Amino acid sequence: MSLKKKDYIPRETLEALQLKRLRETVVKAYYLVPFYRKKFDKAGIGPEDIQTLDDLKKLPFTVKQDLRDNYPFGLFAVPMEQIVRIHSSSGTTGKPTVVGYTEHDMKIWQEVMIRTYLMADVNEKDIVHNAYGYGLFTGGLGFHDAAQAIGATVVPASGGFTKRQLMLMKDFGATILCCTPSFALHLAEVAKEEGYDLKKDFKLRAGFFGAEPASEGLKKAVAETWGIRYVEAYGLSEIIGPGVAATCEYGHLHIFEDHFIPEIIDPETGEVLPDGEEGELVLTTITKQALPMIRYRTKDITVIHREPCPCGRTILYIENIKGRSDDMLIVNGVNVFPSQVEHVITQIEGLTPNYVIVVDKKGVLDKLEVWIEVDEKLLKDGVGSLDFLKKKIEEDMLNNLFINAKVKLVEPKTLERSMGKAKRIIDRRELNI
Repeated sequence: MSLKKKDYIPRETLEALQLKRLRETVVKAYYLVPFYRKKFDKAGIGPEDIQTLDDLKKLPFTVKQDLRDNYPFGLFAVPMEQIVRIHSSSGTTGKPTVVGYTEHDMKIWQEVMIRTYLMADVNEKDIVHNAYGYGLFTGGLGFHDAAQAIGATVVPASGGFTKRQLMLMKDFGATILCCTPSFALHLAEVAKEEGYDLKKDFKLRAGFFGAEPASEGLKKAVAETWGIRYVEAYGLSEIIGPGVAATCEYGHLHIFEDHFIPEIIDPETGEVLPDGEEGELVLTTITKQALPMIRYRTKDITVIHREPCPCGRTILYIENIKGRSDDMLIVNGVNVFPSQVEHVITQIEGLTPNYVIVVDKKGVLDKLEVWIEVDEKLLKDGVGSLDFLKKKIEEDMLNNLFINAKVKLVEPKTLERSMGKAKRIIDRRELNI
């Protein structure tokens, strides 16, 4: 069976495969990883209790802290002699989370990344400009290995050096761009400053964007600015890296279910929610050897859909990631995700998608400010137009998000740019500054 056909297999066949692989994974996790054996025993459940896919909900959750508590290799299910690659998170909030891969795992990773590339029919004629960071971060090498396996020409540009990247993209004739959506917009911004014509000087036809939440408005801005097809590549290093899911031509984010079983839970109670209800995405790996993850809580908020997709794929899809439950701001009792603010901003002409949300405390109340860069053309229209725009944004946020936010419009290129994941929130409430 070709890799592309795996996305179209009948649901009955897929679910039978999932159950077989799930049961094998649970047996290996129980007998080869002391952490899981202890956790299963405490929950009063064993591998023999998994008889149907619905039994998955009986198993305990795994969270990121579990990886940190078992740093570095405590969750590995194979001896180190079988580990051929190690990746890890940055570890900016303590010990990094460490993930390992066997030769088998590397083949699975390459497979799901090839299927990601096939969403835009990437082939040996393409030149892939890979601006994801290389090294311990899974992005760079994840995109690199699969593109090379397809036979495409890979330019391992990594992050940073924006002007040099633009020169290489133009001179080498890149047709595919791989990077974060915020960096894609930064590239476009600098390209215009340098005098490039985005549509004439570059040959890009598609881009694969991920590693940070992006609103529909931001995706549209990237696609229209560069004149390309936007493909979202969703993944987590704890699960495999990029390659967990990707968007088809209809914008549906399909999960490669023959390797990862998704669930949606209530983030407060942990109860499994029915399809169509919003909650936290939970993923279980069913083909990984080195680091099996049982019911891993991603913290990502989304919705599962199982109805047929117009693209013909039978694997289910999830909605655009609304945000992370741990990135959700609670401002005076109202839940706010940065992506919701971003969506309001990207619907208003005269604004750029560069913004920062600043949360502070005034007495007992939370105070929310949104700093947004305006388009250079708008500055020529005078202070009056800026005042009108501020009021419009504040009204839109109140009407759509039910929050009272003070808007601060700043000049272009004022806010700090990121070469990787964009930092959108400054929460000063606990700092008392």
